[in-house]
Amino acid sequence: MIDGTAGVSGRRDADEALLDNPAALAEHDPGDMLRHTASAGAQVRESAALAAEANLAVLADDGRPRAVVIAGIGTAGRTGDVLATVAGPRCPVPIIGHRSAGVPGWVGAADVVIAVSASGRSPEALGAAEAAHRRGARLVAVGAPDSQLQSVAERARAPFIPVPRRAPARASLWALTVPVLLAARSLGLVKVNEADLAETASRLDADADRCRSAAESFVNPAKSLALGLAGSIPIVWGSSPLATVAARRFGDTLSANARYPVVTGALGEAGRGRVGLLDGVFGGLAEGERDIFADPAEDDGEGTRLRLVLLRDGGLNAEDDTDEPLAVEERRADAVQTLAERRGVRCDVVTAEGGSALERLASLIAVPDFASIYLALAHGLDPMAVPAITEMKELSNQ
Repeated sequence: MIDGTAGVSGRRDADEALLDNPAALAEHDPGDMLRHTASAGAQVRESAALAAEANLAVLADDGRPRAVVIAGIGTAGRTGDVLATVAGPRCPVPIIGHRSAGVPGWVGAADVVIAVSASGRSPEALGAAEAAHRRGARLVAVGAPDSQLQSVAERARAPFIPVPRRAPARASLWALTVPVLLAARSLGLVKVNEADLAETASRLDADADRCRSAAESFVNPAKSLALGLAGSIPIVWGSSPLATVAARRFGDTLSANARYPVVTGALGEAGRGRVGLLDGVFGGLAEGERDIFADPAEDDGEGTRLRLVLLRDGGLNAEDDTDEPLAVEERRADAVQTLAERRGVRCDVVTAEGGSALERLASLIAVPDFASIYLALAHGLDPMAVPAITEMKELSNQ
């Protein structure tokens, strides 16, 4: 569920009329990023079926590992964050994300390495898979079929989950994540059952329907969020570890799809430092002689301001011994909303919905994913084409 402060001032040439014109949206989205993002629920179902065919049960033959390393970069790297937060603090072994080539020096035969790459050719995933094989670690690989990564997995006689490349990696989070979760389930590290996957897919389908291009801005939460962010410097904070994963994901998509600079992180950490941004030159300090009785909706929009997006996870974890951690997170979230209000910094709140941790995470990711695309389109940008990313890969020979 999403709630935003009234008023969408300071849009910096964002075209609100375009967002309510489905034909114009289709013209400005030649790469079909909206359609790819709407396929999230289908990605969950397809990847679950593909993982079921990969004989992941063999992973349990050697018992519980000492540690699990998730090797990948970009969206592939985020799959490790999802696994860690779904597994939760009671996971019996450490889950470690690794975003550079190779594997940590301590990895050996007692460990499991899951190498993830949407293309099946990223140097980070390939290097990790090869290093895991040399060191005798158990290996699982997730990526495009008939790729270099599949070849490495076959040489190592390791399970490989072929995930067809139907969209850019950043629009394939769920296709890459589900095999990672199911591999961890085979190791006894995470409780994700078929009902959780089905409910998560249904949640993603429902949010895709709410955020469809034909739904007008006043009823479309993603379009409303995009217009609120237009012309601002977004700060996205998650109230819990689960919500923080969603916050960092939103930072990824705002940067890549909409080309917006963004600050992301955990609200608990922000409260010890970064919350000071609210008093800075783009926050309360920018108010100057602001009339505290003025109507925010009548703001002339001059100057760049902060816009806070707070992702709140109000779900209860049945495995927690106490509700106190949740209460602390809720108090922090209430406090930062009050601080923002006092400084005239507008705040959008997205609240998690659903039963399982996976479904709640999906509910915090879906609307922001669409919002990043609508924000790009409102500025006349093609969210699919990111020349700087392409040039970076060419210049670094990747």
